[in-house]
Amino acid sequence: MNNKVQLRSLVSGAVLLSLLAGCDAQKTEAPVATTPPASTTTAAKVEWPAITSAVKKDPAVETRIEELLAKMTLEEKIGQLIQPEIKFLTPEDIKQYHVGSVLNGGGSTPGSNKYATMEDWVKLADSFYNASIDKSNGRIGIPIMWGTDAVHGLGNVVGATLFPHNIALGATNNPELLKQIGWATAREIAVTGLDWDFSPTVAVARDDRWGRAYESWSEDPQIVGAFAGKMVEGLQGEGGSEKFLSNEHVISTAKHFIGDGGTLNGVDRGPTQGDEQHLRDIHGAGYFSALESGVQAVMASFTSWDGTRMHGHKYLLTDVLKGQMGFDGLVVGDWSGHSFIPGCTAVDCPESLMAGLDIYMVPEPNWKDLYNNLLAQAKSGEVTAERLDDAVRRILRVKIRAGLFEKGAPSTRPLAGKKELLGAPEHRAVARQAVRESLVLLKNKNNLLPLARNQKVLVAGDGADNIGKQAGGWSVTWQGTGNVNSDFPGATSVYAGINEVVSAAGGKATLSVDGSFSEKPDVAIVVFGEDPYAEMQGDVGMLAYKPRNPSDLELLKKLRAQNIPVVSLFITGRPLWVNRELNASDAFVAIWQPGTEGAGVADVIFKNAAGEINYDMKGRLSFSWPKHPDQTPLNRGDKNYDPLFAYGFGLSYADKDTLADNLPEDGLKAAEALDVLEIFNRRPMEPWQLEIIGYQNDVVPMNSNTVKASSLMIQAVDRDVQEDARRVQWNGSGSGQVALSVANRQDFINYYSSDSALVFDIKVDAAPSATTYLRLGCGSYCASDIDLSEKLKGFAGQGWQTVTVPFKCYPTSGANFGIGQPPEEYWTQILQPFSLITSGTLDITFAKVSVVKGAGKDVACP
Repeated sequence: MNNKVQLRSLVSGAVLLSLLAGCDAQKTEAPVATTPPASTTTAAKVEWPAITSAVKKDPAVETRIEELLAKMTLEEKIGQLIQPEIKFLTPEDIKQYHVGSVLNGGGSTPGSNKYATMEDWVKLADSFYNASIDKSNGRIGIPIMWGTDAVHGLGNVVGATLFPHNIALGATNNPELLKQIGWATAREIAVTGLDWDFSPTVAVARDDRWGRAYESWSEDPQIVGAFAGKMVEGLQGEGGSEKFLSNEHVISTAKHFIGDGGTLNGVDRGPTQGDEQHLRDIHGAGYFSALESGVQAVMASFTSWDGTRMHGHKYLLTDVLKGQMGFDGLVVGDWSGHSFIPGCTAVDCPESLMAGLDIYMVPEPNWKDLYNNLLAQAKSGEVTAERLDDAVRRILRVKIRAGLFEKGAPSTRPLAGKKELLGAPEHRAVARQAVRESLVLLKNKNNLLPLARNQKVLVAGDGADNIGKQAGGWSVTWQGTGNVNSDFPGATSVYAGINEVVSAAGGKATLSVDGSFSEKPDVAIVVFGEDPYAEMQGDVGMLAYKPRNPSDLELLKKLRAQNIPVVSLFITGRPLWVNRELNASDAFVAIWQPGTEGAGVADVIFKNAAGEINYDMKGRLSFSWPKHPDQTPLNRGDKNYDPLFAYGFGLSYADKDTLADNLPEDGLKAAEALDVLEIFNRRPMEPWQLEIIGYQNDVVPMNSNTVKASSLMIQAVDRDVQEDARRVQWNGSGSGQVALSVANRQDFINYYSSDSALVFDIKVDAAPSATTYLRLGCGSYCASDIDLSEKLKGFAGQGWQTVTVPFKCYPTSGANFGIGQPPEEYWTQILQPFSLITSGTLDITFAKVSVVKGAGKDVACP
């Protein structure tokens, strides 16, 4: 791109404006990112910049705040601090507890109906609003705010426009496009009657193993700083203008303050690395520009820095954010993040308020206990009147600025209920442009791309006609799983876009997921990549793409072996080690997670009707691409920086590609050498899938939060964090099985010969009424069972227990175990490393299933 963009860098604690010249292919400005220094409590505090917000304090607003504050009872003040989840809130609760705000979490909808209509959303919003302004019994009647996670469009609502995720947008190098995306997102939120978006995420992701890396625009603070303010302007309207927080705009939230993208090993909610200067210079960039643009809310991070959880970090929340940086909006918590503070629980944590949190996000059903505890603590003085009033002032300031006292009930607002604006053509046009500009061409052997339109085109791969896969996480459901194409009305799959272009030109596009064909194509386009995931469940231990599942690679090789040119379109939320797939492709494009407008891909990879370039490849990497699967963290400016594709890389169609087909493929040794093989950690780890099998032989994959079979059911539940465990209940009507399974047999011989053990956590709420087996399976008539009945009975009512089962304990003979096969051969054919089966009643919850080398040594069999 040749347009110049404003970026922000830090020198001696001051915010400076600079211009970045166009980032053409393989051109980058001087590195600013460095390996983080160690954090120390003795390090001198650094100066943070004083931010001048586009939204100025209005004396009339401040007077109004003080008038309201003077009239409010203590109970009304406490109520403003409480933010329950819609599943656990009624209009009567709002009246009784003076609730100030509400949220709907990822995948949470009115009536828990995935397909809730616009009328449903607006009706519920009206009921909450009307209850909040009720002035009976002397109540002041302060309007409620409703917040939602619209992180790439209004993801909770079927039919909304979903934009490419942030990692894709970072590759566009187009800050003005972010402003358009914010505008379109705000309009669709307003259609539902909601007021507040928990967006943008302004994380600077420093370790691509993090499951939220795709929510980051870049590993580098310059892009994040350039984009954050523009996104805020799009959502809220420009500060100081008449459009600011008008009926077409919503309250914006910069999150997660601060350092969520810089945790140790990329572990979600872990400790952020680096000293205070690193925290400021790397992770502060997005907040500086967001505050300049007048963002009204900041969300605290789950992470910790310098040994203190951010939800309780007074220095950073109060002294830095509200003090040095001058933020006068509100600080909201994140999904009971206050409960992670030592000594706190979800319903008892005055420390968080005293540290600078203004609103507790408390999605638990017993949120009223938090209200009662805060009320008692305010009366006792444990929560000071000064801090309580400051929090309420900030909340009132945002509500007044947003016009909530004047806008009236959601149903009366200009955009509310306007179905034609949900997924509107003008919004989809912005999303399609974003797709076009985000594609990054990594390989283009013999200038295969762009393709002529009038060809016989084979479109293969499991992502070709799969809108859920191309949309990624935060799409209709929290993790983006359990969706089908019909859940995205008005959307276009990658295949549909290709078919439209090719058919219109007289060519023929054939969809064949497995790559089979009856007529040899002129070219094959294979769409494959990561399946959807979101926070926590998206964390990985290494960056190899599907190291234990070669199906995509085999498809590429099969097509190439038939002398068919292969174009790979790679769906991903992070850079991954794909040397094998690159070698097996003639052209390779990172299409990221393009959202609902898959037709934007065809716009770029095909020529126009005149046989000329339709749209050039504009995308440039905003993340460094690894040369090895264990090459992480990897960031520009690192010492010994040596990526496969550097930050800023991306071919245009005019570039000559010099990448050969001989990239090293021995990186998988790192995967084979893992001492701990995770099977389930908050979610089934690739390539494992969770399924239940009922007595009627009804096999049901777990593709939503709760699924049922004839004799058992399974649901996602919370143990330590949101949906990190699975509860399984057998009803006693016949044999039922829960299993972590895989389609392709896995070789465990290396683990079998290393004193390995299956290790898992389990909680038994109801003991088994019949014999229950722990099964290791290699097929329909190939399994090894261990009777776990007595152990499970002993665990009943005892809380969480860790079970270690040495591999040596599995029987090597019997009716169901690989008859005539030696153990070595069996261990190369594993399909189900973890399975429980019983015909009676049983109620268990499991978490953290893994195979651990050496863990079975000197351990007795169960």
